[in-house]
Amino acid sequence: MPLLIVIGGILLLFLLVARFKLNAFIAFIIVSLLVGFAEGMPLEDLVSSVQNGIGSTLGFLILILGLGAMLGKLVADSGAAQRITSKLVDKFGKKYIQWAVVLTGFIVGIPMFYSVGFVILVPLVFTVAAATGLPLLYVGVPMLASLSVTHGYLPPHPAPTAIAGMFQADFGKTLVYGILVAIPAIIVAGPLFARTLGKIQATPMKEFINPTILKDEEMPGTGISIFTALLPVVLIAIATLSGYVLPEDGIAYKILAFAGNPVIAMLIAVLVAIYTLGLARGRSMKEVMDTVSEGVKGITMVTLIIAGAGALKQVLVDSGVSEYIAELLKGSSISPLILAWGIATVIRVCVGSATVAGLTAAGIVLPLVSDQSVSPELMVLAIGSGSLMLSHVNDSGFWLFKEYFNLSVRDTLRSWTVMETTVGVMGLIGVLILNTFL
Repeated sequence: MPLLIVIGGILLLFLLVARFKLNAFIAFIIVSLLVGFAEGMPLEDLVSSVQNGIGSTLGFLILILGLGAMLGKLVADSGAAQRITSKLVDKFGKKYIQWAVVLTGFIVGIPMFYSVGFVILVPLVFTVAAATGLPLLYVGVPMLASLSVTHGYLPPHPAPTAIAGMFQADFGKTLVYGILVAIPAIIVAGPLFARTLGKIQATPMKEFINPTILKDEEMPGTGISIFTALLPVVLIAIATLSGYVLPEDGIAYKILAFAGNPVIAMLIAVLVAIYTLGLARGRSMKEVMDTVSEGVKGITMVTLIIAGAGALKQVLVDSGVSEYIAELLKGSSISPLILAWGIATVIRVCVGSATVAGLTAAGIVLPLVSDQSVSPELMVLAIGSGSLMLSHVNDSGFWLFKEYFNLSVRDTLRSWTVMETTVGVMGLIGVLILNTFL
């Protein structure tokens, strides 16, 4: 019976979001209450469970999301993203243009939310394609594969960060493992797959043919642009590596571990960006703070959706459903990593949102991390991979791609959907390979 209640709750979530177009946050709260009530939770405990789920999810995550949004907005508005793109294109040349845009998407995608990165980088893709005479999808798909992978696999993006918090996964290890899994996924889903799309003719909407491009003197330098965009990753990676080479009771390790804490790393990066991409470029503090404020406004709904998913997760735990499902799965010979990936895939197909799919799946399989010998970091990546699978008409990313590249639904399915599915499958393969060595 508990399993049927969960399935019914997920189906209701799908209907509310996809069919009735209800706001995802409201849908999550409704489903959380109904699932808890159906499981027989006392009403007072049910309300407390919803509140605790929201609070425990956002208590840590709100800092990461807020600071990440600020950094992403500063990188975008200062012209750092454009500088990185143009410099890499110049260095790689026409022959290796795909690798230039892959690297651009990866560097810019780490600190920037997917939708923001898409809107910022796609006009630059149009410019590069026009300048080189190459097919639009040949240039665009590799960049978008990079953006998608960073969105689904790597902190500080919302879903991976929240899931890592749920599983108490080490952020540094999650980031390192995520990059190892991301590289082959991007190569296969990006440059290699894009070469099979020659028969699909994409033509950008006329509104995007002549995007506003900053002049050279209006952009920061290449080195400072890359350094600022990747600073959080550098700090977290250094902290992780220092744990293997420095004594844990030493002052050097403690300082590096503090600086590599995800919250502190993001804070340091934002403070550096305020200077390097703002004040040092001649902008006033008021102008820079206006940019920061605009960046935070864009994550309000994402934050609420994550809070709603946290509420459902807590109800599943407090009502005993998660333990019940874990007991059912204990006797299964299927790897917990494959189960987590499969559950995330099913929810992704039903609901559309990768963030919703990842967080909901995490709440369902949470007990598997404590009850079985499985790496919590790899569980984060398995769920992230599944959450990217089979994007179709109920996913906003599907329509962004379709409209910007002016494609038919059929051609969008043949290109975008296959690309996302390739990313998801390659992610699972990478996770299973890593699991044999850990």
